[in-house]
Amino acid sequence: MASTFAVTGSSGFIGSALVRDLRDAGHRVIRLVRASGPAADQLLWHPETGVIDAVAPPEIDCVVHLGGANVVARRWSVAQKQLLHDSRVRGTANLCRALAALPRKPKVLIAASATGFYGDRGDQVLDEQSPPGRGFLPDLCRAWEAATAEAAAAGIRTVQLRIGLVLGRDGGVLQRLLLPFKLGLGGPLGNGRQYMSSIALADLLAAIRFCAERTAIAGAVNAVGPAPVTNREFTRALGRALHRPAFLPLPAFALRLLFGEMANELFFASQRVLPRRLVAEGFTFLCPDLASTFASALGP
Repeated sequence: MASTFAVTGSSGFIGSALVRDLRDAGHRVIRLVRASGPAADQLLWHPETGVIDAVAPPEIDCVVHLGGANVVARRWSVAQKQLLHDSRVRGTANLCRALAALPRKPKVLIAASATGFYGDRGDQVLDEQSPPGRGFLPDLCRAWEAATAEAAAAGIRTVQLRIGLVLGRDGGVLQRLLLPFKLGLGGPLGNGRQYMSSIALADLLAAIRFCAERTAIAGAVNAVGPAPVTNREFTRALGRALHRPAFLPLPAFALRLLFGEMANELFFASQRVLPRRLVAEGFTFLCPDLASTFASALGP
């Protein structure tokens, strides 16, 4: 059955792919944007206040909230951390307040979070019941998820989607890795023993649709593939997919020198996360391992 989706962050790597995917599936999509243009599918909204500029907003079945400043755009200064916090926590709280006040509330809100919630946990197997870790990213994710409370209190089914490393051709980390790997300069980060929990872009899009449709799903959901691997295994698999060597390690001290605190929480934090909620609800992965993920992302 066709539904009406409203999407924030629709111009980003994930958001733009989601808009295309939903439309291909026959759904109507309204893009919630900061600066409205001539397009009929746009609705102006203000993340700083939550105000949606429409006298009578159309009836919306599902809101997918992907907005927020880029975590890796620059080093984490005090000002940058505040920007990351405000764009996620304040922006989400304001959006939820606006949705709760609508005369026709959406049935479901799917709000982005991240596997950064779990912090650096070594070899520990993590699922949705695992407690948060320690550090800037776990604290940010915990506050980010808590900011959806007003929507849930208003009776909107609310899903906090803890998204792992998203792998697709047209953006994200894979796009940045392609050139050095094609030049034979790829390799593990540091000792390469840290676990990485990734998901194919196609599976993430399918998971969003799945969560929108399954009325029993609410709360935290890990949007990751079913087979987390170490960074060393990841780089070897990418090298094989590109038919290039992948043995030149990038020293940990060099990354810490370049990125500061960000390096520890993004590049060296070990997160062995499983998608137990999705699997329990019957979700089927299109790309259950790295070989199929890279074939999907890098193929024609």
